Amino acid sequence: MSTQSHSEKDTKPATTATIVSVYDGDLVEEDNGLPKWWLYTLFGTIVFAVGYWYGQHKLNLWPSQEAAYQAEMAQVRLEAAKRGNAMTADMLVGLSKNPATVAQGKEAFVSTCASCHRADGGGQIGPNLTDAAWIHGSDPVAIWKTVREGIAAKGMPSWGPQLGEERVAAVAAYVLTLKDTNVADGKAPQGPASPGDAAPEGMKAP
Repeated sequence: MSTQSHSEKDTKPATTATIVSVYDGDLVEEDNGLPKWWLYTLFGTIVFAVGYWYGQHKLNLWPSQEAAYQAEMAQVRLEAAKRGNAMTADMLVGLSKNPATVAQGKEAFVSTCASCHRADGGGQIGPNLTDAAWIHGSDPVAIWKTVREGIAAKGMPSWGPQLGEERVAAVAAYVLTLKDTNVADGKAPQGPASPGDAAPEGMKAP
């Protein structure tokens, strides 16, 4: 919208703007079109926003901010594990929510633990890791210590020296995703039940 007097209007070339109102006989209000650069910016922003949303949420072309944050924090936690720092429950649960760490842990688990626990964690010589019963404790730190230090009295070796601290943490993170998945034909439960201590939401192993 713009306003101008008749005296000013008479000195300028005629335009195609539509006169909306005239005030006090000489003050004219015109309906001017928006600048093209402004319209291009508006429509370009809308197209970009729709494309970005579709690419991230439908096509998964790039990680979300949450996924990127979890990946960065996983690296921090694994670096802490490599330095020999004690792992906390929050650190291990955080690792269990990172797909790359869980995949690393699964690979190590299948190659070193499957002979006793089965590749799916259902139990063979060793106990079933997919039910709610845990002989040596089901909290994240207890699982990490069991993997790292072993249970000599039960014939489970200490995997810390063989796997290294980073892979031990990754295996513990993977085992956390097995909890309460209850695979078919799993070994009968052993040890006390641990109600309410399920795998982290959204990260249960398939």
